[in-house]
Amino acid sequence: MYKILEKVSLNPSMTKMAVEAPLIAKKAKPGQFIIYRVDEFGERVPLTIADTDAERGSVTIIYQKVGASTMLLDTLGEGDYILDFVGPLGVPTELEGYKKVAVIGGGAGCAIAYPQAKALHKMGTAVDVIAGFRNTELIILEDEMKAVSDNLFVMTDDGSNGNKGFVTNALEDNIKNGAGYDLVIAIGPVPMMKAVCGLTKQYGIKTIVSMNPIMIDGTGMCGGCRLTVGGKTKFACVDGPDFDGHEVDFDELMKRNVMYRPAEQAAREKNCRLIRKAEVDQNA
Repeated sequence: MYKILEKVSLNPSMTKMAVEAPLIAKKAKPGQFIIYRVDEFGERVPLTIADTDAERGSVTIIYQKVGASTMLLDTLGEGDYILDFVGPLGVPTELEGYKKVAVIGGGAGCAIAYPQAKALHKMGTAVDVIAGFRNTELIILEDEMKAVSDNLFVMTDDGSNGNKGFVTNALEDNIKNGAGYDLVIAIGPVPMMKAVCGLTKQYGIKTIVSMNPIMIDGTGMCGGCRLTVGGKTKFACVDGPDFDGHEVDFDELMKRNVMYRPAEQAAREKNCRLIRKAEVDQNA
């Protein structure tokens, strides 16, 4: 059992949670993830580690309330316990040897981009962070990202924060203005990562993407997280989650990611009904 030490709402759909997991906190590196299970009836869900505090023995995760399991997780509060919290899993991101890096996060992907930028900044690497959101209301971790970057560019689709456009707009402007990136790290929705990789390929800039396909066991046995990279089958849980973005078959990945959407919707609706019933019973 893993105790929830802190729970903070970041925006209407996203929550930050610190979980007591001292062994994971000591070993985790940027790019790695955990798999949690709320209770014995829950599914196994992967979440990238957003931060760690080895002294406190805590691991911070940030999740978006989009499915039955994240909605169930969000019913828990500080002092409650999560049944399973396994990690660190996956291969850490290789960050050594770069002079100037653009770290790009889209929406919930900023929770994964932040620890990458933090690690690079600590190493003395020049870091530009480009973050994209649909609107101002959904912006998360702005102060945290600003603290670990030389320059922070926050873009919104609707321009509600004064910077209208996509992350690719800011990235291309920086490249054209002589930013001199020798690495781009892109983390977020698959279409966004595909667009970033299409742009950086034109300029010959190495690009790493973090893959988060459907995952079950986290050991490479189930094969659910397979994707095609450089014409070969890879498994995000053990070969990744980081891959060369210029070699990922994004079109295949997007098709696979929507295969279970009807089942996910049904589970989400069922969970909503159960949560509402529990709230009614509690207030009765």
